[in-house]
Parts: sequence; structure tokens; C-alpha cells
Amino acid sequence: MAMNVEKVSSTDAKNRLNALLADVERTGKTVIITNHGRDVARLVPATPTPRTFGQLPNLSVPADFDEPLPDSELARWEGEESS
Repeated sequence: MAMNVEKVSSTDAKNRLNALLADVERTGKTVIITNHGRDVARLVPATPTPRTFGQLPNLSVPADFDEPLPDSELARWEGEESS
């Protein structure tokens, strides 16, 4: 489960829907709506919020940041000469 998640009951979600929508849009967090203690729905941002680094909120992280390095780049990191 994502770290930035809030759980609310269906009654609470009904009473605070506009505030929950604004919060999801502003913060990018997910809200899980429960019914009698069971998770039944997720309220998520329509557009994902860009990833940022702690003290550098204006630094964007590319979507492929976590992808494996190409073989040629990996070889350089491992001290091998690439041709």
C-alpha cells in the first residue's frame, strides 16, 4: 500500500466529499473509502503528481528513473570499457 493513504468511512466520505476531492487533488494522496470496516473504493488523483526529492520540491524525477541501466552504462559503472 502507498505511504500517502487515508481511510475514511463511507458516511464520512459522503459528508466531506468536496474537501476529500480538494485534498486528493492538492496532495496526490489516495483515500480509501470503507464500508463497515472493509475497504470498498479508492479515491485517487486523476493525474499523478510528479515525484520530488525531499528538500528539492522543484526537481522532477523522470518516469524511467527506476528502470535498469542500459548494458553500456552498467559496464562503465562496473569498471569495464565499453566499445
